[in-house]
Amino acid sequence: HPNIGGAVLIGLGCEVFNTKTLLPLIKETGKPIEVFNVQEDGGSLRTAEKGITAARRMLSEISSQRRVALPWDKLLVAMECGGSDAMSGVTANVAMGAVSDWLVEKGATVIFGENTEMIGTAHVLARRAKSVEVAKQIEQMIGRAEKLTQEVMGSLASVVISPGNMDGGMSTIAEKSMGCIFKGGTTTINQVVDYGEAPSERGLILQDGPGYDGDSMTGLAASGSQLMFFSTGRGSPAGFPVLPVIKVASNTRIYEAMRDDMDVNAGILVEGQPLNSLRAEMVDLMIRVINGEKTKAEVNGMDVFTIMTVHPPF
Repeated sequence: HPNIGGAVLIGLGCEVFNTKTLLPLIKETGKPIEVFNVQEDGGSLRTAEKGITAARRMLSEISSQRRVALPWDKLLVAMECGGSDAMSGVTANVAMGAVSDWLVEKGATVIFGENTEMIGTAHVLARRAKSVEVAKQIEQMIGRAEKLTQEVMGSLASVVISPGNMDGGMSTIAEKSMGCIFKGGTTTINQVVDYGEAPSERGLILQDGPGYDGDSMTGLAASGSQLMFFSTGRGSPAGFPVLPVIKVASNTRIYEAMRDDMDVNAGILVEGQPLNSLRAEMVDLMIRVINGEKTKAEVNGMDVFTIMTVHPPF
């Protein structure tokens, strides 16, 4: 991942998937890696001390690296939403979609996922696909998500939305989905990738990832995203450990109530501010963040990390 300068791997020592198994998969990056195992390095506390020492040493070495200018085509930006309300698809996701279009025009790559929050939109997204094959992949991805939802939720499948979504004025998954897909903008969809898979195409990319925002963020980060925009109407403060997350409030009320957590107030779109003006502000903030300015989630240490599991543990 381009944001990661080095890694400290810590394991117990006897797991099925252990540090010795993982190391060969990542050492080819050429970045510094230190490996410790609790059973071999003196127990939990001593291993933790060794890991902290190694991490601090790496951080000191990495801090000497200088920022250099790069073209837009080196940038992969993720678009995420969580804690949505009825205004998310009217303001915040629309504003993020405008940024998505701007980025794609500049040659950058934009990726978004949340397959359960695309239910009901297969026909809309498929007609934007660059080819018949990509259109088929979009339809299959959303079809699988809808089938799973029906199997798990039964007659309640059409309202598979959270209590917070309902409190925020939403009524059905179709309503949520139509607002959700706005964050990807209007450009051609060039590829569908699996959860955590790095895109091989540029432009707009869809990821076959879950609707739960914590798991979704991990998949988007694993795909190589260096930066993320995250819309919220109910007020999710979540960030992520290895990339800056710009929080976009869908309404002025939640922005004012959570100023310490929100970076952008998209609620001003329904108060008279033009979309192009808000997009310009968001692009300016994005460039500042790329150059080192910290987002609210970074300042607050809101490093949320969860990962999608396909099967229950056994």
